[in-house]
Amino acid sequence: MTEVANNAAKNGVWGSDHPIGIAVLGMGTVGTEVVRIIRDHADDLCNRVGAPVVLRGVTVRDLNKDRGIPADLLTTDAEALIARDDVDIVVEVMGGIDPARKLIKTALENGKSVVTANKALLAEYTGELAAAAEGSRADLYFEAAVAGAIPVIRPLIQSLSGDRVNRVVGIVNGTTNFILSAMAETGADYDDVLAEATRLGYAEADPTADVEGFDAAAKAAILASVAFHTRVTAADVYREGISKITSEDLETAAAVGCTVKLLAMAERVSDENGKDQVSVRVYPALIPRKHPLASVNGAFNAVVVEAENAGRLMFYGQGAGGAPTASAVMGDVVMAARNKFFGGRAPGESVYAELPIASIGDTPTRYHVNLQVADRTGVLEAVAGEFAKHGVSISTVRQEGHDEGARLVVVTHHAQESALADTVAALAELDSVTSVTSVLRLEGTEE
Repeated sequence: MTEVANNAAKNGVWGSDHPIGIAVLGMGTVGTEVVRIIRDHADDLCNRVGAPVVLRGVTVRDLNKDRGIPADLLTTDAEALIARDDVDIVVEVMGGIDPARKLIKTALENGKSVVTANKALLAEYTGELAAAAEGSRADLYFEAAVAGAIPVIRPLIQSLSGDRVNRVVGIVNGTTNFILSAMAETGADYDDVLAEATRLGYAEADPTADVEGFDAAAKAAILASVAFHTRVTAADVYREGISKITSEDLETAAAVGCTVKLLAMAERVSDENGKDQVSVRVYPALIPRKHPLASVNGAFNAVVVEAENAGRLMFYGQGAGGAPTASAVMGDVVMAARNKFFGGRAPGESVYAELPIASIGDTPTRYHVNLQVADRTGVLEAVAGEFAKHGVSISTVRQEGHDEGARLVVVTHHAQESALADTVAALAELDSVTSVTSVLRLEGTEE
């Protein structure tokens, strides 16, 4: 035992002769890596914490499957495992809402610290779990729930706790980023790239949670809650996925010096009285090539935080995968174990601001509108007239001729979502407009 540990044993609440017991719920891709790190790096973990970190048990569905660890560590009874007196920290990497919600809440109510990577659960029930943790003075850590190995939760909670965060925007889903990156690089259609992503293991057999933005929305809710001291749930997040993005969208984006990314965004916006609100949304958007997120390709993730005094900060790295996610989990385990040993505690939930959630209809942004129109005199005037009628200012217009008509690409200045929606509806009724082929938002510009 190190000198630090011996001193802590004299003054701390745990003592050097009291190992920190860990229970791991789930032994899938992430759980397997967590178990490996605990077992393979026991000496390092002991020195970092001040006491031995000992694996007490792991819950699995099938006891007959060879897991590469002693069989007496495996159990199917999660409730019995977390109730053991020699378990101090519960690591939940099983996923899903139930039974994870009940197990985590029970562990917290009984004074066990909890480390979880469960973004879907946290996006719905953080308040309930935080209350349970507060009631017993236990720790609830969740760094791995948002962006795999990328440290972003702790910087928001601790490093920027003395600053005012104004905006958080990121690429937080590797599957969709892989698909959009491949479409941009190869010119292939969405369905073809999705099939390739599935073959390579980047997309699940049912990719709905990823490609329709549910996964990113849960992460956006967590980021917004932490950054703006306001409880935000997944239901508060405006969400669109990437399944309607075409190779043509990527081509037109490239033509104006942009690329398309599925963005998770949370930012302060003002209501009509100048009061702060929080806008939280997930959708595919054009961003300029010079924007730091534009170069984030493949399955990588990145989050940009803009704070009043710190300015723009960017966090980049592996956003998923067994080992990267386990790295974030183990960072939380070490923090929770140190708190057990030295008698500290993690920061609790902070929702003092209680900012209202802005409606997507009241959220201003810029737009990139792609129209198929008749190639005849007066069309541009008619189209521009509809934009003006609904109070949407045009920044640029580009026209390209085709055999059966023309394509107009209109880029707007900042406008309300509701005004743009009314404009698009009116355009679709014009005789000279064959179709409104796509409407994408334009983010990350100075205008």
